[in-house]
Amino acid sequence: MRIFLFLLTCLLAAPLAQNAEARPLTPAEQRYSPYSGSIPFCDNPHVLGGINGKFARRESEYWFSGLAILGFGEIEEIGFRTNGIDYIPRRYCRARVMMNDNRLREISYSIAEGLGPIGLGFGTEWCIAGLDRNYAFGLDCRSARP
Repeated sequence: MRIFLFLLTCLLAAPLAQNAEARPLTPAEQRYSPYSGSIPFCDNPHVLGGINGKFARRESEYWFSGLAILGFGEIEEIGFRTNGIDYIPRRYCRARVMMNDNRLREISYSIAEGLGPIGLGFGTEWCIAGLDRNYAFGLDCRSARP
């Protein structure tokens, strides 16, 4: 009998517990300092050019590898605001890059609003599979994707 009462109590209390844990969702566009929600698309030339330039600088100045991106292909969006409407608006993308070592690699990148220089414009985070030498984005760039 005790087990039956315990199970009945758990079944009745479960919906109340779920509502107690829920937090209010305020869309990022309705905050005190709001976001616009307008983020460049994955194939935007400024986005791809920025990634290309930063990659070339990192490889020449830090890793001394001489690697460079020759071109982008098979560009696709894999997520838009997948973290939720109350977080910084972010677009997740994936593409193939041809490198100057004649290898084709996969790049995962995100474009986020308000993460540019001094908080203006958009910012990008990117990871090329096989070239994340210190595993900053985890094995095979997993944390660069949604």
